[in-house]
Amino acid sequence: MTAPSLRSIETPGSGHAFDLDDDVAYRAWRGWKLQHRPADAAAITVDVVDPCALSVGERDLLLSHIAHANMALYRSPPGDDDRDMPRRLGAQLGLQRLDANWLADEDGISSIQVSSASDGRGGFIPYTQQAIRWHTDGYYHPSHRRIHGMLLHCVRPAARGGVNRLLDPELVYIALRDESPALVRALMRPDAMTIPARQGDDGEARAEQSGPVFSVDQGALHMRYTARTRSIEWHADALVQAAAARLADLLNTELPGLLSVGLQAGMGVVGHNVLHDRSAFVDDPAQPRLLYRARFLDRATAA
Repeated sequence: MTAPSLRSIETPGSGHAFDLDDDVAYRAWRGWKLQHRPADAAAITVDVVDPCALSVGERDLLLSHIAHANMALYRSPPGDDDRDMPRRLGAQLGLQRLDANWLADEDGISSIQVSSASDGRGGFIPYTQQAIRWHTDGYYHPSHRRIHGMLLHCVRPAARGGVNRLLDPELVYIALRDESPALVRALMRPDAMTIPARQGDDGEARAEQSGPVFSVDQGALHMRYTARTRSIEWHADALVQAAAARLADLLNTELPGLLSVGLQAGMGVVGHNVLHDRSAFVDDPAQPRLLYRARFLDRATAA
């Protein structure tokens, strides 16, 4: 028997669970969400024979995990350096519209590896061996370019380190709303978090971008966040300041549902735009760390 697909899973309170004035819908959804919270990374890991041609069972199980946890991990045999694999795997899960950011390669897929190039990658933290703090992808994008889906595939792991922590934004929302709905409301302000304008010597110009941390898009919760303290401005309102500080505190604790995984060759994470970070790492010069990253404007769907 295959797992239920994304389309067939009924989510209590769907459409109203994130309405701060509808506590009944929220409580129904909250109970369902906590009941399906994964205990560890193994609980949402699917063994996949060929990511480019999922079986019905593999696809349904990945979609089921994404429906419950907003993400799934897959483990496939280490293979050739197939740059097209992230796009083909994503398409089978309803992730069709790639977001080609300015540091992505021509095919829209980003090669995440240490770089000293002068094309903008060199010195940019994802392309160094440094740790990366908690964030969701595309937090500097305008609302019409929200990143809803993501895929991170490991071609070669680091010699040491490079461990990712993953956290479902809905679990953070629950922790914060249970403590104070007013803090959530503050983070839903359309001007809660601003990324200042940037003009790089070699990169694209980016206008100032303000937006909420939590928003509701097509009935689903979307989170826009970075734990960076530079190149970010929180609204001066006292409640927004308090909410941002409390959110940072929560992410510095071992929240239930926080997952840790050291991706090995052939492994990856796929799903919605979840919170993630990365520990610092040390490369093997002969086999340097390489991951492919794909960002999508879609949410996963069985359609």
